[in-house]
Amino acid sequence: MTAFKSLAVAMIKGFLRDRMTLFFVFVFPLMFLVVFGLIAGGSGSSDKTKIATVGDGPVITALDKTGALELQRFDDVAAARQKVHDGDLPALVAVTGDDVQVVYAASDQVKARTVLGIVSGVVDQANIAASGTPPKFSLDAQSVEDASLKPIQYLTPGILSWAISVSGVFGAALTLVSWRRKQVLRRIQLAPVGAASVLSSRVLVSVGTALTQGVVFVGVALLPPFGLKLTGQWWLAIPLLVLGTMAFFSIGMLVGAFCKTEEAASGAANFITLPMAFLSGTFFPMDDAPGWLKAISNVLPLKHMNQGMLDVLVRGKGIEALAVPAAVLIGFTVVVGFIASRVFRWED
Repeated sequence: MTAFKSLAVAMIKGFLRDRMTLFFVFVFPLMFLVVFGLIAGGSGSSDKTKIATVGDGPVITALDKTGALELQRFDDVAAARQKVHDGDLPALVAVTGDDVQVVYAASDQVKARTVLGIVSGVVDQANIAASGTPPKFSLDAQSVEDASLKPIQYLTPGILSWAISVSGVFGAALTLVSWRRKQVLRRIQLAPVGAASVLSSRVLVSVGTALTQGVVFVGVALLPPFGLKLTGQWWLAIPLLVLGTMAFFSIGMLVGAFCKTEEAASGAANFITLPMAFLSGTFFPMDDAPGWLKAISNVLPLKHMNQGMLDVLVRGKGIEALAVPAAVLIGFTVVVGFIASRVFRWED
């Protein structure tokens, strides 16, 4: 225990004295949360799609009442069409008598599909009303989440998980490489200290760093400019932070076992964490990705940590939501940690 305590204190002091490490562990990922949170939260009427309209009548009136579209009226079809062609507006709805024409920009497929769906629904309702036949089916659409949820609710879990992965991989890899290159591990080996004490003390520092990151990230997201609202049993995110740290620490151990310089370790860690962030849905969803990319995503620990954090912080789920993420993270830690322990080296 004396050796463990001494090593842990030494690693904590080394971590706190390294300003560059502190920047990349706390400030760098926090910048993503702040920038994305301000952009998404300060967009005002971003929930409405602005379109051009020409003409008048029940269809235009119904479109205005949907609340999903912001109508910009034009007197000339050619001028409105030019706006769509230039990319200033995603679509144009022109009404001439009983004819409804939709002109859209194929380059903005998301908004174009949204407009086409809304216009199609409005036209169908107008046709039913004109026929005098009562509708046979009724539609009741409801959101399972609170309608007041802000984008920060969905940004925080993913970016926080990514920050944990970065600090776990970089912290373990750079510490092992630096201590091996500076002969610190060799001196420890000559002392009555085992590899378990060295690794467990570094794990303690990594877990403490992860919990501190969680407090800082959630604290910033709770500020009024962002408006994060913790839902359900949000405290279940704490065991996910610990398990995620262990999984990414094992990756860092493996990287540190093979790399001989800090530069090589940093490059290898970046090569792992950055693609994993994109493939795990940290910055954008993987719903439209090819099947083979989804298969790769499903075996990544960050994907399951993102999912678990989203479930407990946003969707208000209970401890049952931790079953799959916890199993994957623990299994990943055991397998990769075992491999890393077999290739662990005290010196080059």
